[in-house]
Amino acid sequence: MSDPSETCELSIERHIDALPAHVWEIMTERMAEWWCPKPWTVELVEMDRRPGGRSAMIMRGPNGEAMPQEGIYLAYEPGRRFAFTDAVTADLKPAKPFMIGIFEIEADGDGTLYRACARHWTEEAMKQHAEMGFEQGWGAVADQLKALCEA
Repeated sequence: MSDPSETCELSIERHIDALPAHVWEIMTERMAEWWCPKPWTVELVEMDRRPGGRSAMIMRGPNGEAMPQEGIYLAYEPGRRFAFTDAVTADLKPAKPFMIGIFEIEADGDGTLYRACARHWTEEAMKQHAEMGFEQGWGAVADQLKALCEA
């Protein structure tokens, strides 16, 4: 893997005490339950899980905030990882890019290693994401996924 400083990458990892197949099922089939830090929720508009497929959702805050997210899947490898970007829309129109999100799992002893990272086009965008609360937000999401998988 590349040096995070060279890829403008922020990442989070968790060991989950559940088998990878179980973790993958919850990651993909129960995404609305773990994707946003509570009390935020997510409305999954479309998840066309294939390279080039549409990834569209609306994150909703407790005070009526709505943050639409539109992009495409760059990779989808069942049981292993998926990646998406907001740099283009599903009909291949350029958009203002912020990041590439990559979510991966692998066997780790009797459990699973979960890793999520955000790669940015510029160091400035990476710093902005860190200041927005990447560590806390993506950490909370990882903990929510872990709790669901271990329940």
